Amino acid sequence: MAEKILITSALPYANGPLHFGHIAGAYLPGDCYARFQRLQGNEVLYICGSDEHGVAITLSADLAKRTPKEHVDIFHAINKAFFDQLEFSFDHYSRTTWPGHVPTTQEFFHALDKKGYIEEKTENHLYSEQEKRFLADRYVVGTCPKCGYDEARGDECQRCASSYEATDLKNPRSKLTGSPLTLRLSNHLYLRFDQFKERLAAWIKEKKWKENVVHFAMQYINDLKPRAITRDSDWGVPVPGYPGKVFYVWFDAPIGYVSATKEWAQKIGQPRAWEEYWFNPKCKLVHFIGKDNIPFHAVFFPAMLMGQDKPYKLPDEIPANEFYLLEGRQFSKSDGWYIDLKDFFSRYTADQARYAIAANAPESSDSEFSWKDFQMRCNAELLGKFGNFVNRVLVFAKQHCHSVVPRFTAAEPFQKQMDDLVGEAALSYEKFQLRKATQTLMELAQAGNTFFDAKKPWALAKDPAKKEELDQVIALSIECIKNLALLSSPIVPASAQKIWHMLGYRGEIAKGNWNTIHKTPVPTGQKLNEPEILFRKVEDEEIEAEVRKLGEKLKEGKQMTTTTYPPLKPAVAYDDFGKLDFRIAQVLEAVKVPKSKKLLKLHVDLGFEKRTIVSGIALSYEPKQLIGKKVIIVANLAPATIMGIESQGMVLAASLDAHLELPQVQNLAPGSVVS
Repeated sequence: MAEKILITSALPYANGPLHFGHIAGAYLPGDCYARFQRLQGNEVLYICGSDEHGVAITLSADLAKRTPKEHVDIFHAINKAFFDQLEFSFDHYSRTTWPGHVPTTQEFFHALDKKGYIEEKTENHLYSEQEKRFLADRYVVGTCPKCGYDEARGDECQRCASSYEATDLKNPRSKLTGSPLTLRLSNHLYLRFDQFKERLAAWIKEKKWKENVVHFAMQYINDLKPRAITRDSDWGVPVPGYPGKVFYVWFDAPIGYVSATKEWAQKIGQPRAWEEYWFNPKCKLVHFIGKDNIPFHAVFFPAMLMGQDKPYKLPDEIPANEFYLLEGRQFSKSDGWYIDLKDFFSRYTADQARYAIAANAPESSDSEFSWKDFQMRCNAELLGKFGNFVNRVLVFAKQHCHSVVPRFTAAEPFQKQMDDLVGEAALSYEKFQLRKATQTLMELAQAGNTFFDAKKPWALAKDPAKKEELDQVIALSIECIKNLALLSSPIVPASAQKIWHMLGYRGEIAKGNWNTIHKTPVPTGQKLNEPEILFRKVEDEEIEAEVRKLGEKLKEGKQMTTTTYPPLKPAVAYDDFGKLDFRIAQVLEAVKVPKSKKLLKLHVDLGFEKRTIVSGIALSYEPKQLIGKKVIIVANLAPATIMGIESQGMVLAASLDAHLELPQVQNLAPGSVVS
């Protein structure tokens, strides 16, 4: 019986163009899963859209001298075109500025308020007399209350990694105008997440999700507190009864999944069809997100759904992925470390991009796009194994069978091998394992090449007495091509459709049924169409040029970036400096500090003893990258308690603005003195 499956991918923020890092995390995995489930005969509804509210958008729009609406209109169109270019199969792509999103968000609020989950607090907030408005954290800079850095952001210091309230900043000023800020009382609404602790914990303990998702979610659940859901602004969903206030973007964005489904229902002429998904306990709800979105989809939004009057569906699966890097570094347009997508698609196809990302998907750990890996995937795998097999078989069939599918009757071990691989691929797609699916696809292509070579059909063609055996080889090879089209359809849909057409089929393979296609042989006597080359070779010169361009863009990005050098600290006497004891320490363990974006808890070996150190390097280094590394620490620093953890020293790192790097000292033994 067909299953109803509602699939969502995180709503991309309409504040800038998307890049491959976004695609690898939440969008390609969602699209491949949706395509596979449609082939399984299930009733799939794949929903996405632009997230268009929030302070970041108003800030960017102000800097670009646009209205927020003009700003989001530009990036909604850019990102939608990018998704279309990559052949994403959304059933509906919405936006949170469509009129139906407002009443849906307000309905959620009213239900939560009626049940007593909303409380009002009046507190001091930063106000700009010059701009005549309260300023959110991202609009504020000032002097860090912990380390004295005078360009600290409104919620977290990029120098010492301290977190604080914006009102704790010394000498706070507007990021836009530089004018000083004052404190004024303002009331805000808070959602009592603390009242959902037990329900959320019991619910999530039943889930057999990725360990990192459950662990991350439980950390938030164990420390749930009321969270502000309103902002002083005129850009966003208005809060009923509170003029001048809008809902915080994290509150209204996930509700966008519901309002987008309503918009889809209206567009198909069945206004209540959305209820068949959101109010249906038998419907399967799957959220595709990046790991930075785990708390919102595994904790906050489920609590908001639990607090409704209506029986909303809670997520069944949240296959959150890790980060996708570019040549080992985070994508950054400001640094020039990015791939110009318009330029990319002028030379390469969507299928090449989709396959390269899927083959190296960040499913269990961070992974990366590299130009050399991209070339290898295109040449050795897509062209060498997959495309080459399809072409050589169809050209041979054209020459020796007049492009007509021959008859075969005898059983072959190769048929069992194909059946097993098709089954493995289906299981991989079902379990959100794109990397495994691409590996199985290439195993099948390699198996086809091995079978074809072992049977030597070119030799059989020389002996008229071997005609039946020749037909058997060609027919089974054509069956393999059909199965390759099936397995590859979710990942490289355009190429799969070309193969389907070359095999003489009409219609779309994407609208077929997985089991029917696999189990039904290509009909004897079916006329094959003219063979086409599926993939082209990516030359060394192209890749060298791409790497060179990347380096040039990095240089340009650095030149365009205005570097702010911090002032020198007061001079110290040489004897005072000599009191500091710098030592080499080897990192034994490294874990992220809960509720902090920048802090890592390190367990280090000094040779003569082991210590715990809290360091603000999490944005530049993943914990696993540090295991075994040697770092320089200040070993005689008085212990300090940071985020409830006693830190027995300080790791030294070089930093400038947001860039941070650890010195290379790998050849020195733990305990060595640095002088």
